[in-house]
Amino acid sequence: MKHDNVFITRLIPQEGLDLLKRHCTIKVNPEDRQLAKHELIENIVAQQGLMCLLSETIDRDIMEAGSELEVISNYAVGYNNIDIAAATELGIAVCNTPGVLTETTADLVWALILSVSRRITEADNFTRQGHFRGWEPMLMLGCNVYDKILGIIGMGRIGKAVARRATGFSMKIMYHDKIKLSDADETYLNATYCSIDELLRYSDFISLHTPLSEETHKLIGAGEFQRMKPGAILINTSRGQVVDETALVEALENKQVAGAGLDVYEEEPVIHSALLSMKNVVLLPHIGSATVETRTKMALMAAQNIIDILQGSTCENIINPQALTIRK
Repeated sequence: MKHDNVFITRLIPQEGLDLLKRHCTIKVNPEDRQLAKHELIENIVAQQGLMCLLSETIDRDIMEAGSELEVISNYAVGYNNIDIAAATELGIAVCNTPGVLTETTADLVWALILSVSRRITEADNFTRQGHFRGWEPMLMLGCNVYDKILGIIGMGRIGKAVARRATGFSMKIMYHDKIKLSDADETYLNATYCSIDELLRYSDFISLHTPLSEETHKLIGAGEFQRMKPGAILINTSRGQVVDETALVEALENKQVAGAGLDVYEEEPVIHSALLSMKNVVLLPHIGSATVETRTKMALMAAQNIIDILQGSTCENIINPQALTIRK
């Protein structure tokens, strides 16, 4: 019987490790840091499976170094960090973890919407620093969320989950996507399909939920900020490169937009230095899926992806199924 080895680039919840241990010999990066390219190459030798993170670039060099590699399981929904064309050519299956983090990420979007609009982190710091002297009529005035317009760019799983939560705030939804929702879904979500230009002009809050591609790279730049409604707030939990960070800083400084809530960054983990000092910006360390429940489900799904491919079973989360025929 063939025995499989799997390398895991960072520690994941124990349930995922235990599942893999029942089928494979696993090796986990023992250091709490991202490995350099040469370290990935060293560790991928004689491994049939690799579990990696969205922040780790898996290019042709790494895959060719892992000459026995059969499957790469990304511990994420996105997979733009992996050279899919090279993987397919080399007969390496690439898998991801879709669906499992939808509701958790949508919750975080709303945490950001409320934090920015009601100045929560700023008020928390103000109070902790001993500046609170009692109720004041002009203290920490924010803006309402109730009955405002929420613009959603990318109405996939997460976009829809964000829109569902908006009903509790009696918000109207404007959305843009390549695919228009059915009439029934639009009615259910109180959502109106529109162009990006219309969305930018009328939305009080704009939430981004697009994958990263050539088409969406810097989708929101200087021109888009100029077209936004005065007082608008931008929320980004999708991919950092969807927003031109320099243009965002300029828009905030020029008061073209009122604030921003970010969980992802253009040059992650590096953040534009100007954003760090802005009180009207809430910055999070890429924690959209960071709950015990969701990260455990992600670990189990990513592990099962590897097991399914190595055992020749059907894998629902494979990105490039044609790779399976090439390897055969």
